[in-house]
Amino acid sequence: MQVKVFNIQGQETGRTVELPEEIFGIEPNDHAIYLAVKQYLAAQRQGTHKVKTRAEVQGASRKLHKQKGTGGSRKGNIRNPLYKGGGTIFGPKPHKYEVKLNRKVKDLAKMSALAHKAKENAIVIVEDVTLDAPKTKTFAGILNSLKVGEKKSIFVLPEYNENVYVSSRNIPSVLTTLLSDVNTYDIVNSEVLVLTEGAAKIFAGNEEEAAA
Repeated sequence: MQVKVFNIQGQETGRTVELPEEIFGIEPNDHAIYLAVKQYLAAQRQGTHKVKTRAEVQGASRKLHKQKGTGGSRKGNIRNPLYKGGGTIFGPKPHKYEVKLNRKVKDLAKMSALAHKAKENAIVIVEDVTLDAPKTKTFAGILNSLKVGEKKSIFVLPEYNENVYVSSRNIPSVLTTLLSDVNTYDIVNSEVLVLTEGAAKIFAGNEEEAAA
């Protein structure tokens, strides 16, 4: 599919980039997307939750009173879970929330997310952005020129650019990331996918042209 390239003023440059149909033109697999998003969100959980059992709480281990003859119930020690300050029964223990996913499924999920963006015409390609110094106002102006300033967007760079990254990190509606770090969750979680021309050409397989 052919996508127009815009300059930082939001005007057409007359250039286009051919995005491969085998990535952006496939029939999206929503279940693969669900699994990839589930894996990503599960990986964000630390799994450090922990409560103390009756073996770990503070308190004497002596029997509170004799077994018989009191007219009351039988009692063990003060660490009984029924008492205030006692241990917790079947409480949470530290564990991992990892979800295993095959590489082919992860790749299919990412391609499906990109295909959804293509179907929604939610892909914008802008010429490579170079800033002389970090300036949030300048970067916000570029987003507004591309008519994505009011939308939740993901801005994809071919390689790390300190000035662009620092300029964008104070804008809550935009996530700036490298092409190599793009994941299914970030694509699904954004309204618009903004690719720099260099990143788009790598997507298209024209790495030599992108480096020129």
